[in-house]
Amino acid sequence: MDLVPIRKAPKVLQKMSDADYLVQQSLGDNLPKSDDIKSPYEHFTMFFSEDILEVVVEQSNLYAIQCNTNKPLNLTTNELERFMGTAVYMSLFGLPGTRMFWNKATLVSQVADTMALNRWEFTKKSLHFNNNEVRQGENVDPLHKIRPLVTHLTSKLQTIPMGEKLAVDEQMVPFKGRNRLKQFLPAKPKNGATRYLVVQPSELPDVGASGNVVLRLAQPIPKHQRHKLFFDNWFTSVPLILTLAQQGIHCHDAELKRTGRGSFDQKTAMVGETTLHVVKWYDNRSVSLLSDYIGAHPVTDVDRWDGKQKKVIRVPCPAVVREYNKNMGGVDLLDSLIALYRTKIRSKKWYHRSESLCKCGKNLEHKRGRPSSTIVGEYKEKRRRGPATPIPVPDVRLDATAHWMVMDEKKGRCKVPGCKGTPKAKCQKCDVHLCFTSTSKCFLRFHAE
Repeated sequence: MDLVPIRKAPKVLQKMSDADYLVQQSLGDNLPKSDDIKSPYEHFTMFFSEDILEVVVEQSNLYAIQCNTNKPLNLTTNELERFMGTAVYMSLFGLPGTRMFWNKATLVSQVADTMALNRWEFTKKSLHFNNNEVRQGENVDPLHKIRPLVTHLTSKLQTIPMGEKLAVDEQMVPFKGRNRLKQFLPAKPKNGATRYLVVQPSELPDVGASGNVVLRLAQPIPKHQRHKLFFDNWFTSVPLILTLAQQGIHCHDAELKRTGRGSFDQKTAMVGETTLHVVKWYDNRSVSLLSDYIGAHPVTDVDRWDGKQKKVIRVPCPAVVREYNKNMGGVDLLDSLIALYRTKIRSKKWYHRSESLCKCGKNLEHKRGRPSSTIVGEYKEKRRRGPATPIPVPDVRLDATAHWMVMDEKKGRCKVPGCKGTPKAKCQKCDVHLCFTSTSKCFLRFHAE
């Protein structure tokens, strides 16, 4: 059975034969793992530390002076954090305009009570990350406006322990304004969008335009530690897989073509010391996959819907297909979260769109390695009939700042676990009822434990 050619074939094929085995490798457990659980605020400060916030504050104040010397911004790091917090919180709502968050009819108190409208808009207008006056000549860095932020985030992201299986994919950022990086791609759902590409250093081998992107992104991956890299057919070529195999990074790709559904076929090619496995599997479409560490076996059955028979049938599935489907969804998951919680703030500045990527990336890192049903923290919100008052996060509950006890008109259930009291006393900042009597010191326990 003939195979669909996958880009360029290797120049010298030392051996070509049918393969009926899976390359067995001892994966071990030598990769670093996350051993502590941080709060959401700690994850935020891990990416946006005090030094980068001070840079943003300095450049924003400088830009405001450059625009109008009579209207200084006088931004502080605390105020910048509040501005970023309100921008993130706005992504949970579908209001068409930002001013509606301060409008009486559509007021969102969590936003309106944090910053005044005029101050928020002035901060948004003056927000800058680099000095515009430094740019000179035509060969200027396309990312000059956010270069300090990109450099800082890159260094922080490279400190995150890498898992065994990694994925490379492209991401489209919808933007209707003017930008030299913007491309029109009619085949994409967001055809007018910014597509971020990287420049290939000269010291790396040339494996084609798309393959060079993979090599550039794979530079921080530790060599010869059994990492597995997944990418689709847009990046795939035999020279790319051979180059990564020499670095001890195993690869996996997928290529699709319309055909029938049914069996599979596999071929192998020995190129130097690297074994390439080519598997063609017939599902609703013809799927051709190329890998240097896994083949078709062991074969398992998967459920597929048959449109003609109107029922679910069992279809044999090679191991290479199952491995690809299991590990190629990381970038797609990030894109899905960004689409769900995109910050809906109209702006002509294209670099404002980078905030959504950082926000959703921090959320995925916060949940990394934790079961979805695990609830972190000693104080948990109890299930009850009707809406319950949310318990503040530990960073707010334990900050020992402005926790004043006030008396409410109505009684409420004490929020300390195990206490069944219904006091009128409540914390003004945390907005929860807490007992405070001669026998029950729940107010002190709640803010100290």
